[in-house]
Amino acid sequence: MAHILITSGPTRQYLDPVRFLSNESSGRMGAALAAAALGHGHQATIVSGPVQVSYPDGCTVIPVTTTAEMLSACRDVLPSTQGVIGAAAPCDYMPIHVASSKLVKTNQPLQLELIETSDIIATLAEERTAGQWVVGFALETDDPRFRALMKLEQKNCDMIILNEPSAMNTRHTTVEVIQRDGTTLGIFQGPKLEVAVSIMQEIQQQLIQPPLASAKPEEPSQLPPQGG
Repeated sequence: MAHILITSGPTRQYLDPVRFLSNESSGRMGAALAAAALGHGHQATIVSGPVQVSYPDGCTVIPVTTTAEMLSACRDVLPSTQGVIGAAAPCDYMPIHVASSKLVKTNQPLQLELIETSDIIATLAEERTAGQWVVGFALETDDPRFRALMKLEQKNCDMIILNEPSAMNTRHTTVEVIQRDGTTLGIFQGPKLEVAVSIMQEIQQQLIQPPLASAKPEEPSQLPPQGG
């Protein structure tokens, strides 16, 4: 049995006490992956941003709000796990300054200065220990496969799941599962739970129970009789 860390849902980066930057991630894929992991007999810990979805009974859920909080929670859990699946859609940008009170309309353009947030999956991949694996997700609009391959290398993942923006906040999805050498292991389409089962099957076969190398032939216990 493996202990798997799954990130799920969106994160929020606040502009003021009531407004924030975020995205449409629903957490459905994270929930589906957790269910698939439990179905294989694994232990699942989910670090989740704000979602309405219910996660499966039997998994541990750690709720967070911001990208920094998600990264911190993942770092706490990482040492006890065998692998990570980054299904969350963390907010990639945060304001340099967060207003302490609600921003008031002035009938003038509002200019925001944003900086990038930490890359959760790249950080976890860098901090993992020998034997731990990392699976990332890549949601792309332009040159999707090329960008997914770039992320696979840049984030030092063992596998990456390519999907499209149309998968956000829906019950169905289409994904391409790509392993470390760029080979496509499969393209799966359908309800997220069914797709998650297929993804988990690839993770199970390639990362949790990788094929054994061919065994070296045993030496004969006795030398064959020599001819006269």
